[in-house]
Amino acid sequence: MGPPRTSCPAPSSNTASPDRVPGLRTGLRGLVLALAASAALVSPLIPSSLAAQEALPTLDDLIPAEAVADPEGWAERGVSADGATTVEPVPELDAESPLAEAPEIDVAWPDNLAEPEIPQVEPETDIEFVEFETFEAPVEMGADERISDELVLAFPSESALFPQRGEFLARFRELSTVEQLDDEGNAARLSAQARVDEQLLLRLLRVYGYYGAVVTRSVAGLDDGSGEAAERTAERPVVRFDILPGRQFAFGAIDLGELASAGADYPILRETFEIQPGDPVLADKVLEEQIDLDEALGEGGYPFAAIMEPSLLIDHARTEGDLTMPVTPGGKYTFGAVTSNMPEFLSGEHLADIARFEPGDLYQRSLELDLRRAILATGLVASTSLRPVEVTPPANGQPGTVDIAVEMTPAKLRTLAGRIGYGTGEGFKVEGSWEHRNLFPPEGMLRARGILGTSEQLAGITFRKNNFGHRDRILTIDAFASTVDYQAYDARTASVVGTFERLSTVLFQKPLSWSIGLELVATGESQADADGNLGPRQTYFIGALPGFAQLDTSDDLLDPTRGFRLSARISPETSRSNETQSFYVRAQVDASYYRSLGDNIVLAGRARFGSIAGADVDEVAPSRRLYAGGGGSVRGYGFRAIGPRDTEGDPTGGRSLTELAVEARIRTGFLGGALQVVPFVDAGSVGNSSSPSFNRIQIGAGVGARYLSSFGPIRLDVAVPLNPGPNDGPVAVYVGLGQAF
Repeated sequence: MGPPRTSCPAPSSNTASPDRVPGLRTGLRGLVLALAASAALVSPLIPSSLAAQEALPTLDDLIPAEAVADPEGWAERGVSADGATTVEPVPELDAESPLAEAPEIDVAWPDNLAEPEIPQVEPETDIEFVEFETFEAPVEMGADERISDELVLAFPSESALFPQRGEFLARFRELSTVEQLDDEGNAARLSAQARVDEQLLLRLLRVYGYYGAVVTRSVAGLDDGSGEAAERTAERPVVRFDILPGRQFAFGAIDLGELASAGADYPILRETFEIQPGDPVLADKVLEEQIDLDEALGEGGYPFAAIMEPSLLIDHARTEGDLTMPVTPGGKYTFGAVTSNMPEFLSGEHLADIARFEPGDLYQRSLELDLRRAILATGLVASTSLRPVEVTPPANGQPGTVDIAVEMTPAKLRTLAGRIGYGTGEGFKVEGSWEHRNLFPPEGMLRARGILGTSEQLAGITFRKNNFGHRDRILTIDAFASTVDYQAYDARTASVVGTFERLSTVLFQKPLSWSIGLELVATGESQADADGNLGPRQTYFIGALPGFAQLDTSDDLLDPTRGFRLSARISPETSRSNETQSFYVRAQVDASYYRSLGDNIVLAGRARFGSIAGADVDEVAPSRRLYAGGGGSVRGYGFRAIGPRDTEGDPTGGRSLTELAVEARIRTGFLGGALQVVPFVDAGSVGNSSSPSFNRIQIGAGVGARYLSSFGPIRLDVAVPLNPGPNDGPVAVYVGLGQAF
């Protein structure tokens, strides 16, 4: 079969010839030139296999030879119906007239083209088909966990698939938007909050290592108890989350940066970071171990250690997470000197006395922080910062040395203070003081104080040196003159007292406190006679060596809730009056115990025993005898109103003391939980002998209120005496700071 040919019908009378249409002639000339060029370029590239297929026409067959030889001349001629070329004149067109209609071109379709024969493909016999992986059976969901009337969570029935369910639910309850923003069943609000809670659930699941978890959210009616879900209504919408935790991911590779550069300390430090490959991926565990490792570095002599934020690369194909936490130990060091930016205010030498470390000790971050707290506890500094400064670098396996540079900003050093109070038996009392806390640097305080009250007046001056020679050692010298007018006695006293002590403070409550001192007293005192008139004033010159020790395991200085306190006071004394010299020992033991019953109730108990041995009661000045009664003793009775009395019923004091007290501190929901109600019962006895006497025990009972302020409980107690004496009032009121004991 020869190649197919194309033919064009002769143009109609209204068809423009190439000679008459310059644009058409030019277009045909370009077409012919392009076809000729294509034929010349393409013909050599046609494979011989295609040339062998005679059924397919070639470019040589489609383009006449005269067109290739003379493209421009051939293009100027037309084609007649029989294939002969003709020359038609090119029509002239008026530029102002519209263009004539384009000629129709009709090209006959070559229906006689032969289709190429397709070879038959033989089937392959060695194909092996892979079996598809079988899918697990659907997880059976367990009972619903109803969070509230409008929130339900559903988990797999098999608890092993999600063993953290209880802890997970507790967290979700605290963070759920649906729970926090309850709006009485508004369906639109619930739907929006459900979308937020869905993301919350996914985040929480990732916290526990379930990175492939699926959470399905649906909003529907609430089950009415019949087993069938109620119709969803605007009044009773409920959101349900079906939770499929999936497989819990495990830790893969663990990269701790340069931790291995710690050398011999590396095994201990790596053991501190208790995460190993294969352990479950728990976000909380990562943070916990990061803190533990940071603490181990800081306590192990690495002041410049740095730990970057951990990152976790999750691989779903392995169901593992690769942990990267860059650690830079930064070298090991020991303590050097302590330097101060204000040497005339608080010198570096004094700060070194406060520090709990010595030069050459291994650096510990906790000791650095402890020094910072101690500097703030002086009350002389508004702010302070401590910074390790390298003096010598580590070398030859030996640690380097760092100085601790202290930078301080002074606080206001002068204070005016005042206090007003009232107590039954004491009356009103107003106290005022002025002090300068660093008048004699370092930490040399001078205070002037005074008291004006119904029964007491006082003027005194106090010098105190904090951190005297050592941390938490206080030297105090106090000189004062006072007058007191109690029911038991009237006294005009001048005294100088010096003590050296280690006591608890609000910032540093110490398990062991102690003090020793020297006391010199000159006092003129008188007691009422049988008619109630004050007798002649008797002068006493007293010297004493008071000592005190306390063991404290309680959890708070002003508001203890657990633990106990045990203290003892002993004071050997000598007294001279009317040329009579007396020697005796005053001793007192106090014990208190605190126990919590749940979160809102604390039971507290106290016992006190005192004794004066070595002298008769008449040889002891009235102000040095033992008394009971008042806000810090037996409530319900007047101040120092319990004990032996004279014929007028006024207390005379004694040589033995017994006190017992018990109270329940009950926290209420009032004032944001800051209000406590405290019922209590107190009892006490004072005797003339040196051994405890229970001949007459007086009991008081009442109820108190405590407002738990930021600086300690403010106390108000109202009590009544249950077995009052002739001079005891029906009700006693006490106001103070801190618990009664």
